[in-house]
Amino acid sequence: MPPPGPIAVILNAGAGTAMGRPNLAAELVDLFRAAGRHAEISTLHPGQDANAMIQQVSASAAIVVAAGGDGTVRSVASAVLGSSAALGILPLGTLNHFARDLRIPFDLHQAIAVIVAGRIEHVDIGMANDRVFVNNSSIGIYPSIVDEREALRRQGHRKWSAMALATLRVLRRYRGVKVSLDIDGRQHTWRTPFVFVGNNAYAIDGIGLGARARLDEGRLFVYLTPRLRTRDLPLLFAKALIGRARQSGEFEIVAAREVWIHRSRSRRVHVAFDGEVTTMNTPLHFRTHPKALRVVLPGS
Repeated sequence: MPPPGPIAVILNAGAGTAMGRPNLAAELVDLFRAAGRHAEISTLHPGQDANAMIQQVSASAAIVVAAGGDGTVRSVASAVLGSSAALGILPLGTLNHFARDLRIPFDLHQAIAVIVAGRIEHVDIGMANDRVFVNNSSIGIYPSIVDEREALRRQGHRKWSAMALATLRVLRRYRGVKVSLDIDGRQHTWRTPFVFVGNNAYAIDGIGLGARARLDEGRLFVYLTPRLRTRDLPLLFAKALIGRARQSGEFEIVAAREVWIHRSRSRRVHVAFDGEVTTMNTPLHFRTHPKALRVVLPGS
């Protein structure tokens, strides 16, 4: 049975597929009504304090729906974590990795039907210090690319052209990051183009590249390429597409429940969480919280 109580929707008006749809909030009300439930829509506009709105809405709802991309999902997940509310998802972002891995339909009618049906399961979340992530967190080349992309967008470049140009620029000049990792009590020191920490295991080969088969295994997976120069990453990506990345021997992959990342030369580091970048002090303490998040999922 679906949980009793209100359905609250946090609509990110700046999400990839929500932009240019000024009547989307009214459309969502009508779609929920047609599916047999009433939903209160709160629209989040660029520059608005997302945390304050989400916390207020989450206090009285049985299901809090993130209508946006992975950044919106992460914000709502952080708010409902530890509460009696469950997370619902309407995939309105550009990529929607979390929704894809949970097999949530991208069609709005179908996704709303999933929420109204109200089948709740528990999935894992990751944390780095006090920040939640539902997909992954990383340091190294990706946060640098995002910083460069945003600088280009301020100069007038469109999002995807800025991303392509930023990637080319960073690949040419980035030397990697030197880190010391304490993984479940084992010490490692590497220089690597990136340290990628996944909430559960990611496929690194073939047609399922970048996807996860499970989100309830209760482990973090750490991916590094310490034997690879940054400029060689496009070749590794090509190997991944044809299913040969794992056998190349260029990855270090470690499963853990807890990871500490230290940097000796600088305490401040740019960290990506589900595609959004912030600056944090090291050491970074990554840990998994198995089955801590209640999520509304499609029927099996």
